[in-house]
Amino acid sequence: MLTMLGFLMIATFLTLIMTKRMSPMAALVLIPALFCVLAGQATGLGDHVLKGIGELAPTAAMLMFAIVYFGVMIDVGLFDPVVRLILRFCKADPMRVVVGTALLAAVVSLDGDGSTTFMITVSAMLPLYRRLRMRVLVMTGVAATANGVMNTVPWGGPTARAASALKLDPAEIFVPMVPALAVGLCCVLLLAWGLGLRERRRLGTLTLLEFPHEAGERTGTVAARPHARAGGGSGAPAAASGGADATEEAGERAQTQGTTGAGEAEGAAGTPEAAHPDLGLDPHRATLRPGLLWFNAALTVALLAALITQLLPIPVLFLLGAAVALTVNFPRMADQKARIAAHADNVLNVAGMVFAAAVFTGVLTGTGMVDEMARTLVGALPDGLGPYMTVVTGVLSIPFTYFMSNDGFYFGIVPILAEAGAAHGVPPVEIARASLVGQALHMSSPLVPAVYVLIGMAKVEFGDHTRFTVTWASLTSLVVLGAGLLFGIL
Repeated sequence: MLTMLGFLMIATFLTLIMTKRMSPMAALVLIPALFCVLAGQATGLGDHVLKGIGELAPTAAMLMFAIVYFGVMIDVGLFDPVVRLILRFCKADPMRVVVGTALLAAVVSLDGDGSTTFMITVSAMLPLYRRLRMRVLVMTGVAATANGVMNTVPWGGPTARAASALKLDPAEIFVPMVPALAVGLCCVLLLAWGLGLRERRRLGTLTLLEFPHEAGERTGTVAARPHARAGGGSGAPAAASGGADATEEAGERAQTQGTTGAGEAEGAAGTPEAAHPDLGLDPHRATLRPGLLWFNAALTVALLAALITQLLPIPVLFLLGAAVALTVNFPRMADQKARIAAHADNVLNVAGMVFAAAVFTGVLTGTGMVDEMARTLVGALPDGLGPYMTVVTGVLSIPFTYFMSNDGFYFGIVPILAEAGAAHGVPPVEIARASLVGQALHMSSPLVPAVYVLIGMAKVEFGDHTRFTVTWASLTSLVVLGAGLLFGIL
């Protein structure tokens, strides 16, 4: 009964958000509440929800202060040189822009924190996507998939959980998996290249204009109007892009019309004041603190180093970092309030989604649905698959880490899979390695708080992001699994 209700609850939730019948926040709250009643545990709903909130409260606090911290760093201009460097690499080529997105997301993911990766990647790349009229879903899909592959670093979470659940050394799990994960990252870059070529075909060849700015430097700004299109003319995108692409493009044109529409004429006129705001690089914005550039850089490096070494709990580190960043960069109380207010919208949206997700996970776990679903699936495996439990674990990790939290999967299901494998001579360490396969898709799960930072900052619908990303992320996970088997790691 609980197994059927669990699968039905997940299917109902995904159907409603992907068809846009309900917002993700409402669906995360109302659907599990309804199924808790159907499971005959209405009286326990409050306890389930409070337990879920208690478990995710540190994550919500971390995201709140991380958004404030990196928002302040963006305001004061810490990442402006990074954006300029990316612009020089990307120029006006959509293919380079998408590959640059994958590279940036992969590099920043080394800190092990998805929300940090998405904040920096979106802040750097979104203005360029908007200016070039590229599909923003390409950016969110590539960034999430790249981060998912890199999320397997020992300090990122999944590897540490697998090691704890099976009482293994994290290095024993991760180090042998490096070649397979490297192949997975190459798959992401190849995917980015392919999606970039598709965007290039859709948009045609674009013109890159150069505008001078202060201190005699130069930074690339892209004209919104294409110089030539593959299909000829400079009007709407070529019909060859297909119905689905045309629908997505129309939606994104509606989102970006206010950003790029007025900028076309001004950009063509060559006015730097008009060009820079479109790229988020206005050299005259009042919040810039060029004199504190090296302090802010040192503070950020120190913060990331503390995150990697786990000097203090992550929420505490971001709380302290945000307080120091605000105090040093904006000594006046009024300025501090203004910066907090400027990022309040993102903070409220992300924190709200995290607590809504706590309702879903709290009910799924508290009612026992997760345990019953795991037992049913593992029990349904034929005995003949016993010697191939690494393959089974790798395949199951793809949907399981999407439909449940990492804690639920690694502490609830992986030990069961390890026991089943041990009965057929499969070492637990191989099960642990195979359990990392699904992380490329996991980072787009509705139960991952960081994904709401990504879609919130990019201003895309969760359902649209899911439809675009699931196929590519699942393919990447299967490539990691195949590489692991090919190299004899699994």
